[in-house]
Amino acid sequence: MEHFPVINMEKLNGEERATTMEQIRDACENWGFFEILNHRIPHDFMDTVERLTKEHYKKCMEQRFKELVATKALQGLQAEVTDMDWESTFHLRHLPQSNISEVPDLSDEYRKVMKEFALKLEKLAEELLDLLCENLGLEKGYLKKAFHGTKGPTFGTKVANYPPCPTPDKIKGLRAHTDAGGIVLLLQDPQVSGLQLLKDGEWVDVPPLRHSIVINLGDQLEVITNGKYKSVEHRVVAQTDGACMSIASFYNPGSDAVIYPAPALLEKETDDGNKKVYPKFVFEDYMTLYAGMKFQAKEPRFKAMKARETTAPTATA
Repeated sequence: MEHFPVINMEKLNGEERATTMEQIRDACENWGFFEILNHRIPHDFMDTVERLTKEHYKKCMEQRFKELVATKALQGLQAEVTDMDWESTFHLRHLPQSNISEVPDLSDEYRKVMKEFALKLEKLAEELLDLLCENLGLEKGYLKKAFHGTKGPTFGTKVANYPPCPTPDKIKGLRAHTDAGGIVLLLQDPQVSGLQLLKDGEWVDVPPLRHSIVINLGDQLEVITNGKYKSVEHRVVAQTDGACMSIASFYNPGSDAVIYPAPALLEKETDDGNKKVYPKFVFEDYMTLYAGMKFQAKEPRFKAMKARETTAPTATA
């Protein structure tokens, strides 16, 4: 099995830029996932995010999770659970409007740090989207504009902890799925692993590297690239020892953004004789469909959107 792609962003600024861009292209085309180092988010700041997240879980969420496990009779499972995840989560919204001040139980320091972290990740997401544009032969800013809608992109964070699980063979930390949106930036626990992706029919571990950010591509990038880049199924396997932290930030299209394959890419594919064209739809409509089909294969979702293809005008920035 080939090694999971780990990309040093520092090398984009020097003689190795072409090689690094090729690594990103290969990761997007063949993995749908890659891990980046030297992304300019300070290490001590990331350590603070990790520390505050773990402190918040211990103080505010651990007991609630234990009570949930007790009420749902999940402790001594005999049969596999297929309709639940072994995770403790809360969500933050950053764009178009932040809700961080309204989320209960967060300390002032934690709110401030997560706001700052979101700003850094938003900037990094847009930088990565432009690198993808460069590799795809699209004009700089194309993907950001495609995500824009009338109010800009939507951007939010899911903060999750996967507590130790006595029966990890019976219940997943998070069931297998592809992500619905655009590009996902994940700060995963540097000590406790659990994230896996499906590659060539096998589950592959995503290595936990301290101070790295894991990047994965969502369904919308598969549509815009007309399948050149694909969203990939992934899951979190619960562990018997140690809680696993996960902070996943989702840079997605605006709710009214109209998503469709980039015409420039379709022109190239017509020359290559590839005639399959992904559907055109409003992102919010896709999300409504996804809500009920998240843990199923993505192909029926695309098929359903194709069946009710929208004739809405293209979004403008």
